[in-house]
Parts: sequence; structure tokens; C-alpha cells
Amino acid sequence: MPAGIAVLADDLTSAGDGAAPFRRAGHRARILLSASAGAPGGVTAVDLGSRLLDEADAATRVREAARLFAGSGLLVKTVDSTLRGHVAAEVHAAWEGSGRRAAVVAPAFPAEGRVTVGGVQHVDGVPVHLSAYARDPVHPVRGSDLAELFPAAVLAERAADVPALVDAGKMVVCSAVSDADLDRLVAAVPRPDEVLWAGSPGLAAALARAHPGPDGAAPAAPPPVRRLLVVAGSANPVTRRQLAALRALGGVPEVVVGDPAATARRLRELPGPVLTLRAPAERRPPAAITRALAAVVSGLVEDGFVDALVLTGGATAVAVLSALGVTGLDLLDEPEPGAARGVPLERPRPSVLMKAGGFGDDAMLHRLSRVRETL
Repeated sequence: MPAGIAVLADDLTSAGDGAAPFRRAGHRARILLSASAGAPGGVTAVDLGSRLLDEADAATRVREAARLFAGSGLLVKTVDSTLRGHVAAEVHAAWEGSGRRAAVVAPAFPAEGRVTVGGVQHVDGVPVHLSAYARDPVHPVRGSDLAELFPAAVLAERAADVPALVDAGKMVVCSAVSDADLDRLVAAVPRPDEVLWAGSPGLAAALARAHPGPDGAAPAAPPPVRRLLVVAGSANPVTRRQLAALRALGGVPEVVVGDPAATARRLRELPGPVLTLRAPAERRPPAAITRALAAVVSGLVEDGFVDALVLTGGATAVAVLSALGVTGLDLLDEPEPGAARGVPLERPRPSVLMKAGGFGDDAMLHRLSRVRETL
């Protein structure tokens, strides 16, 4: 198989989620904030920012990126495991741009309770269109049946059916309820470089297990952290519960973002090695809130008040890193499924841990806030 693994993502946390399993499997990996920030090679996960675009522009951006990374040994197009975003349009565009023989679509992420049964996507036992993701403020999920989302695709219930469908040049939608199902799917494809792989971190992890890296050495660890700031811009109910648990379990003080200068002053007055900065419950207008979060964090990092960040929400992560002049991250590890930790390519600080707003149990932010003890 040719060298190089590329992960094309529709937001920054998805890029981290897609690259992290390969880092864990011994590959060195980086996360880029745009396709123009670097050239193919190694493990490169690119945030295309396409989830925030309209469908036509998203497809165009994905198609161009797939052409750029078409020579990669493994080409992965991330798919949100709750089917948010322009899923069908982006997968079709990636397949077209890649020139690959076939496309294999497997959005299951069993570690997070997201499974595909009979071609229908479920979250914690409920079809995703009946879950809280049906009320997503930006991309509400209207359907759970992948046959409706990909009407030209062929449903494969068994891994044994996949090789013939790949040989025939089909788009194959695959059911999976466990990591073992995803491992069997990956093992069934004899030429993985001929396939566009479209899936969530569950599929990325299966591909990483099947294709371990030659170099298990971690990059140099950053120095110990003095103060960590949890930055929560996601409006997802999961994030709200995690913030409540962080206050209850860790006693972590928090500030709701407002005027950036006043918010920064309030944070500086708070004691403790871990602090929280969050968006208000009612995010209107969301772009202004995101800019305010980024402005506060940028100032606190630049003067050394905080030296490590936990960022939840893809748009928040992009805004914060862009405000800091960061073009990408050297990926260190994955403390938990769905949480990627790295350091900026341009400088050693701050260390950054990212997670999607909808990932994890209620105590996840509390556990992630304690990674400062291992940094």
C-alpha cells in the first residue's frame, strides 16, 4: 500500500477524532486547519470547515481536497456518527474527487453508543432522528435510514459481502454494532488503497488497528501545566451536563463569556489550576459568542495566564486556534475515545485537548481536566 494516510473532516474535532486512532497505533500525525496548510504525507487530518458551508460549497471544497490527497494509501472521509452535516453530498464529492474504485460507508462508533442496525443509525438504542440530535441548532437530523441518505448505495449486512461489491465499483453502506464488526469490514477489503473510507472514529480505529505505524515513539511531551482552561462553546446538551459535573465533581469555577476584557479580568480573579470559560445557554448570535471566546482565550494564553486548553465544539476550537495564529497541531495522544491532544506546530504551548460537544459521558470533562497532571 502506498505511503500516507489522509483524513478529510468537516470540522476540527472530527479531524482530531479521525487522526487520533492512527497516532495510538504508532503513526506520527498532524491536524491541519486547512488543506493549504501542508502537503500529503504521513498521517494528515485536515479540517475542511465544510459543515458550516452550504451544501454545494461544502461538496466543492471536499472534492478539491480529495483530489489533493488522492495518492494517499488510506483516504478517510469523516462522517458524523449522528449524521449531522452534509453527509451524503460530502461523501459523494470525496469519492468523485478521489477517483477510487469504490466507497465504503460505515458511520458506527460503538464506543459512543452509535451503531448501525439494518442500515439505520442509532444513538444509545434510539434511531438518531428521534434523539436529541433531531434538535441540533445548526444541522438537525431528519432521518436515520442510510438507504434514504444514499439511495444509490448497496447495503452490506455481512463483511463477507463487501469484497465483491468493492470489485464492482459500488458505494457500500455497512451495518456494524461492535468494534469487531468494523474490524471484519476492514479485513474484508484486500486493497484498501482502492477504496474511499467514509466513517466516524469507529472506522478510523479499525483501519488503524489493521495498519499500525512503524514508529511508536511519542513526540516530546510539553512541560507540566500550571493552569488549564476548559473552553466550552458547544450548545449540545451533553456539554451542558458535562459542565455541571465538572463544577460538582471538581469544584471548577466558571465564567460565562461576555465582554472579552471584563471576562478576562473575572477569570484572572479566580483561584485554582483549572478554570472554565463557557458560552451562555442561549447562543444568539453564535458567531459573536465564538469570537468573544476566542478573544478571551487568546489574551490569556499570550500573557501566560493559561498554558493548556480543553476545547469542546469544533467551531470554538477553530476560532481559538486561529486567534492564536495556529495552523495545525502535532498530535500527541488520545486520552479517551473522541478526545485528541496535541501541541501547535508553530510553538510548544499551549497544549490543546479537543472533543466534540456531543461526545462522552457526564464525567468526561472532569476526567479531561485532570490530564494536566500528566502533561
